[in-house]
Amino acid sequence: MDKSGTSMASGGSGRDQNISAGQSIPARLDWEEQNIPPSLAWPALHWLGLSQPSQEERRHALGGSDANVILSGDSSKILKLWREKRGEGEFDDLSHVLAVMLGNWTEAFNRQWFERVSGDLVGRVGEGIVCEKDPWRCCTLDGFIDAKDCVFEAKHTSAFMTSDQLLERYMPQLQHNMSVTKASRAVLSVIFGNHKFEIIEVASDWLYQQELLNAEKQFWRCVLTGEEPTPVEPPPPPRPIGSREICFEGNNAWAAAACDWLKHREGAKTHAAACGLIKSLIEEDVTRAFGHGIEAKRSRSGAITIRERA
Repeated sequence: MDKSGTSMASGGSGRDQNISAGQSIPARLDWEEQNIPPSLAWPALHWLGLSQPSQEERRHALGGSDANVILSGDSSKILKLWREKRGEGEFDDLSHVLAVMLGNWTEAFNRQWFERVSGDLVGRVGEGIVCEKDPWRCCTLDGFIDAKDCVFEAKHTSAFMTSDQLLERYMPQLQHNMSVTKASRAVLSVIFGNHKFEIIEVASDWLYQQELLNAEKQFWRCVLTGEEPTPVEPPPPPRPIGSREICFEGNNAWAAAACDWLKHREGAKTHAAACGLIKSLIEEDVTRAFGHGIEAKRSRSGAITIRERA
């Protein structure tokens, strides 16, 4: 592979047997009869999450979600991950956790909505990448935007989560995935509850990635030696780059204001033009002008105010 590390079989996110994200097979295959491509078919719940073989594969490497745990500062989560990697603990069954399953289930919709809003094409969905330098580091892509050399990450989070909180939580994963793929940037495509969509772009930060790599090396050494890991101080997260993009399709206040703006924009242009013409007709020594239902008054500072005449 050119600059993205070494590709491994798809399925690190639980979609094994050559089934990538967005290509999960539903319980019924009605989409085949309707000529609906697999990438657009909604997945059945039992196809989401990690299969047993995929869970065993995860024990032998650190992925992006593991980076989130390692820099979380939470000793109980770090020890739990350490036991899982050593084969001394079982992975949690998340098939009944609504937030996790909903995020998995809406990932395909999230990706397509991002493409519609941004105009960028997302490919390499579900592709697994192994780091060329440190083969114990890997990542499974939600997608990749080749035209921008950009990692794509889809999230469906609480309506009460802020952008800053989201970046702090997932910055290790973003920087880990950029490091493994050698990408120059990453985007978070985020659905907040059901009322807001936001695109957050982050640049590759070599200093943050170096501190993350040091923490991951320390953790992996503990996995190999059996020494219990201790939390490390996470580096300050880099700020997002460029301008944020927000979709307010589900916001009622925005919808009402947008409707009024569209309805009255031509009237506003006419009103502004009329104000300019009226003021231009009033000579400098005139303090008050009136007629046809309006009047214009000049203040001592010279400003002219136009209002309806009583």
